[in-house]
Amino acid sequence: MILYELGWLFFAYSFIGWVLEILFVAVRRRKYVDRGVLNGPLCMVYGIAGVIIAATMSENSGNLFFLFLYSALYATVIEWIAGHILEHSTQSRWWDYSHLPFNLDGYIALPVSVLWGILGVGLVKWGNPLLVYLVRMIPQPLGSILLCVLTVVFLIDLIDTMLTMAGIRERLPQVEAVSNRLAALTLRMGHWILGRTERRMVKAHPEASFAPRAKAKPTVFAPGCSFYKIVLLFFIGAFLGDIVETIFCRITAGYWMSRSSVVWGPFSIVWGLAIALVTLMLYRYKDRSASFLFVVGTLLGGAYEYLCSVFTEIVFGTVFWDYSAIPFNLAGRINLLYCFFWGFAAVAWFRGVYPYVSRWIEKIPIRPGKIVTWVLIVFMAVDVVVSSAALSRYTARAAGVPAKNAVEVYLDEHYDDDRMFQIYPKAVHTEKPQSTVELPVS
Repeated sequence: MILYELGWLFFAYSFIGWVLEILFVAVRRRKYVDRGVLNGPLCMVYGIAGVIIAATMSENSGNLFFLFLYSALYATVIEWIAGHILEHSTQSRWWDYSHLPFNLDGYIALPVSVLWGILGVGLVKWGNPLLVYLVRMIPQPLGSILLCVLTVVFLIDLIDTMLTMAGIRERLPQVEAVSNRLAALTLRMGHWILGRTERRMVKAHPEASFAPRAKAKPTVFAPGCSFYKIVLLFFIGAFLGDIVETIFCRITAGYWMSRSSVVWGPFSIVWGLAIALVTLMLYRYKDRSASFLFVVGTLLGGAYEYLCSVFTEIVFGTVFWDYSAIPFNLAGRINLLYCFFWGFAAVAWFRGVYPYVSRWIEKIPIRPGKIVTWVLIVFMAVDVVVSSAALSRYTARAAGVPAKNAVEVYLDEHYDDDRMFQIYPKAVHTEKPQSTVELPVS
């Protein structure tokens, strides 16, 4: 069961990563230093990377080249994101690869990426089978209870850490200023918990700072790479991506077909997220050479499309595209030609489209811009929920599962097979149940 087994893999690899970090620092500094971000013995970078590699690369365990390449790529991207999040939150670097060749921002480097690739191969070849075998030895009811307990404790720890990094403790009122005894006790406990977490993190990184930073009031709407600009770029990319794919299919296939990801409106979630993520990640590199943008766009685009394909098949039990007939494909999820398209798209985006779109967005009045953005967010959230429910019923109907409640009856009436086929003409139901995935055990 995918959530069950991947949940255990997340905690296993997070703990293994924490142990490796502790041992590495102990060898260098000759003393114990808790390098983990969380209070518990977990290193999330290893856990997230391990789960993504396990879920996406297990089907390609026989292709060592792609297994190594995409393991290195996924782990490197996760490490890069984590490094910048920690730097932004604590005003300090938690690791620095500036002394290594071919590094980027000091947070990722080619030698480390090679190591990630080797670890990914070992994870898929030997780590996953061993860990899945051990997990399946645990009685299912007991294992589910333990996993739920671990998840609750982890979420509490994560929330505590995030509040500490956000500088919430500095914003809390002093206990002496509160007259109510219960409120004072709660406030004192909050100060103690956040203070303890902060002291632990500062002990590992003395230069870390958790004081809230004053934010300058923007003079234009959505300046730079701000939240509102990224959200609007998502909607623009989702709309334009759907239109481009629709026209491309008309030219190549000879007929019109829907390429939308949702049941309401012409929006391609894959394209929208791609535009938003590539802008967020590569904004600081937008002035680099076209060759740099092409290579990074090709690698990230291929990894992103592969991940989207695996995710939708796992969650909805449906394959939305299949490139098996195109040469140089990987499990039919990506192919070399379309990976190059991602590279060209990255160059075209930053060199031609983004500067004009960015200036246009910044001309929107601040208050109306915020209102429109939040209206779009609410609309898309509802659209995604309804689309997910309709897709789940579409898959269930294909498996002969009858409607069991009023919601499913409503979905069957308003989103029957004919309408779903019109929206998702290329969707193919898989034989695997939505809640399962094949992870090797031997």
